[in-house]
Amino acid sequence: MKITTLSIFAVGSLIATTAMADYTGLSQDGMTDNGDGTWTTRIYANFSAASDQLNAVFGDADGLLSVDSTGGFYQNLFGAATSAGINPALYDAFPSLLNDSWVSIGLEDQTGNNMLDIGIDWSSFEGGGSISTDNGTWFATPDDPQVEAGADLRVLVGQFTMYGLDSHVFGVLNIQGKQGDFETFQEYGIAFDYEFPAPGALALLGLAGVASRRRRK
Repeated sequence: MKITTLSIFAVGSLIATTAMADYTGLSQDGMTDNGDGTWTTRIYANFSAASDQLNAVFGDADGLLSVDSTGGFYQNLFGAATSAGINPALYDAFPSLLNDSWVSIGLEDQTGNNMLDIGIDWSSFEGGGSISTDNGTWFATPDDPQVEAGADLRVLVGQFTMYGLDSHVFGVLNIQGKQGDFETFQEYGIAFDYEFPAPGALALLGLAGVASRRRRK
């Protein structure tokens, strides 16, 4: 089945446009040396207004979606490919679950999480490999509060734990959302490449609290 992104997310006959969109770029946060040769980061889509939305991350015929790592991704036995499958009740019994790799729209676990996915084969990712699709998406509807940028002006896209402190997480995302006046927009070909900073760079960035695990959103 061929997935048409707008047919899934558009309401009525909204027209997608890249003009006047309030998306301002990707960023990473929460970079953590886990002390076992892995490191964890979270990737966010940033916006300029609290009411802006991230509704979908997708790949289609006009733009491949890919997420990969030079060292492979850590995947916990009790984890899931998406945050909608993460059960926080298991954290105390299995603390390593906190470092599981997953994708998201706005939330870090299944609590209140209405995110869905269509057309993505997660088997490679769940085996520590990449995410890649030209006909799939993870998404939440405009009525789900998790899609909104809120006071932090950002929406969580995923958490990734990589093997090797010299490893990178990299890829290309395409996103769909709504700006403050509820106009639908798309952004294609958003490339990223993040690595764990050297200790001196961490100090300069004011990340002395890098050992802190969770940032709730």
